[in-house]
Amino acid sequence: MSYVFLALKITKVNWQSKLNKAAHHTSDYSSTEAIFRRGQPFSISLNIKTTVQSWDNFTFIASTGPSPAESQQTKVVFTLSEEGASGWSAAQEPSEPGCLNFTILSPASAVIGRYKLKLQVLSGNKVFSKVLGQFVLLFNPWCPDDDVYMANEKERQEYVLNDSGIIFQGLEKDIQQEAWNYGQFEEDILDISLAILDRSLNHREDPAADVSNRNNPVYVSRVISAMVNSNDEKGVVEGKWSGKYRSGTNPLQWSGSVTILRKWHRGRYRPVRYGQCWVFAGVTCTVLRCLGIPTRVITNFNSAHDTNINLSIDKYIDISGKTLHLTEDSVWNFHVWNESWFTRRDLGSFYDGWQVLDATPQEKSKGIYQCGPASIRAIKEGDVNLDYDSPFVFAAVNADCVTWIRHSKKRKERIYSNTRKIGKCISTKAVGTNSRVDVTANYKYPEAGSSKERQVYKKALKLLGVRRTGKKPKIRKPKRRFSRAQTPSISGKLILDASPVIGQDILLTLSLRNLISDFKTIKVKLKASAVLYTRRPKAEILELYRSIKLGSEEVKEFSFGIPYSQYKNSLMDDRKILVTAVCQIKKGASLLIEKDIVLQDPFLTIKVLGPTVVHQAVDVEVTFTNPLSDEVTDCVLRAEGSGLLKEQLRISVARMAPMESSTVQFEIIPYRSGTRQLQVDLVCIHFSDIKGFVTLDVAPAQ
Repeated sequence: MSYVFLALKITKVNWQSKLNKAAHHTSDYSSTEAIFRRGQPFSISLNIKTTVQSWDNFTFIASTGPSPAESQQTKVVFTLSEEGASGWSAAQEPSEPGCLNFTILSPASAVIGRYKLKLQVLSGNKVFSKVLGQFVLLFNPWCPDDDVYMANEKERQEYVLNDSGIIFQGLEKDIQQEAWNYGQFEEDILDISLAILDRSLNHREDPAADVSNRNNPVYVSRVISAMVNSNDEKGVVEGKWSGKYRSGTNPLQWSGSVTILRKWHRGRYRPVRYGQCWVFAGVTCTVLRCLGIPTRVITNFNSAHDTNINLSIDKYIDISGKTLHLTEDSVWNFHVWNESWFTRRDLGSFYDGWQVLDATPQEKSKGIYQCGPASIRAIKEGDVNLDYDSPFVFAAVNADCVTWIRHSKKRKERIYSNTRKIGKCISTKAVGTNSRVDVTANYKYPEAGSSKERQVYKKALKLLGVRRTGKKPKIRKPKRRFSRAQTPSISGKLILDASPVIGQDILLTLSLRNLISDFKTIKVKLKASAVLYTRRPKAEILELYRSIKLGSEEVKEFSFGIPYSQYKNSLMDDRKILVTAVCQIKKGASLLIEKDIVLQDPFLTIKVLGPTVVHQAVDVEVTFTNPLSDEVTDCVLRAEGSGLLKEQLRISVARMAPMESSTVQFEIIPYRSGTRQLQVDLVCIHFSDIKGFVTLDVAPAQ
């Protein structure tokens, strides 16, 4: 049937918000805007007034970006009668008089972003045109044809819809949980996530091409990895790993992404000071989940930073155990990055699945501080010739570690070589719980009892063009040859006598064992330093020298302590100490013993004093203790949690007497049902943050 409009007047556009949000899994976004996922139909209704209720031809035009063009798939034209060349289509649904109902379907490969939708109606030789409004189109992990499709619903709930999580930190043998508020559905976060794309260097150089490429999760995720750090593009977070943080926020004090992203946006895109690896990873996770890409946070313990990509980390110390910065290589206690889930059409289906992204600015990739996506299948198989940045990630989990004592400019002694130290306990949060899941096997073959790991390592060396012995670090070449590593005739270990707590003395024991029957005298040089999680020393705390005599196969122990008075001024903004013991024997191989220590937080307890129900106020009680034997002043208790508090809450704690316990009470009014996470953080200039969190099940409004 053919109809003609003599006049067209649309009195109302109904985006069917409740219906579409439920169908597209976008109900949690704190926005009145229409938000859809690509590859899935959405409904729209038009209330109309016409002199003749008939039409000849309806045409829809959807466009995105500053220069929409059909050739770049940023402008699409489609009619009711047929699917457009772009894959977009529209269909009329049954409707009441005075109302027109349509369903519109975008292809699973559509460009994501904010669209303008326009309707054109042809009436004879006249065209009536009406802008219907705007909508946002996101990636769709529920659509089998989308590159980000994830088949398991529980995984989609975790990696797309969960707005809080756990980031693992600490040490390989002392793994600790830190809560993080991703908050991807909070007010303004979707707008900010899209603004991040629009502020990128790619967009500034060629806006049309940049927007056209936003159909590809490989491209979008790589842009985000560059934009979350501020090094090249005035991105979101400025990194800082040394000195004081007076001109910004200590990275340890952040508890979530929402405050950071809003601060960047409200500050007219000035980088937020300061971040370290877990901050970059937390913000990246927020933005990518917000855009619809399944993403999780990964922690790699004993993570190598291999600057010259020769798969060997060379560490130098002097005879007292002090770290010498003769190369840029380093081994961090832990490093945090992201994995995102999507196909790799550029590499082949074997490399589909989890892809590593790292927004922490460590090394440049194609001239910009960005990293990834690197397929973890490529990492595990040693395919370091594949895009993007596979060699850097491979080294982070697989590099060999060699330690040297530099006796003089002309002589250094290789004392330690370890092919199994790097890439331990690679961890992420479990689906549906706060438990830790070890994903090391996704990155490499077993290092014990398997030859496959070494085969892969040699394959990577060959692809990188590195000789088996590795390239020498860039330091002054000595005139004499270096001695090869010898097997020490003694063994030893540093033992903590009790779990160390900030504000108390740290008690340790050095145990040495003579492995042979010869009598020997050992010169021991003990050093304790305050360090960052990157193991870079901040300040020396303690230095001791001892001479220990060992008889045939004898074991001796030497106890010593690090008084609180000696470390308190060095650990006010962190709580990590590295203890080293250099053991030297005349005419024998030296032994280096190391012990990483993370001081434990005092307990902080959180009690919710009643049931948690949407739109019903409930009190929260937080109890904490001053861990010091000194009075502390000017502390601040901070609380945040998506679905519980719309802005971060700050409560001043004027003073606390030595070892005093205090209780603070505040009110929350949940505004979103389901499992919620409330994070609490006591910030004080006298000691590092005391953090805690509690998980709440919020019931729907009654």
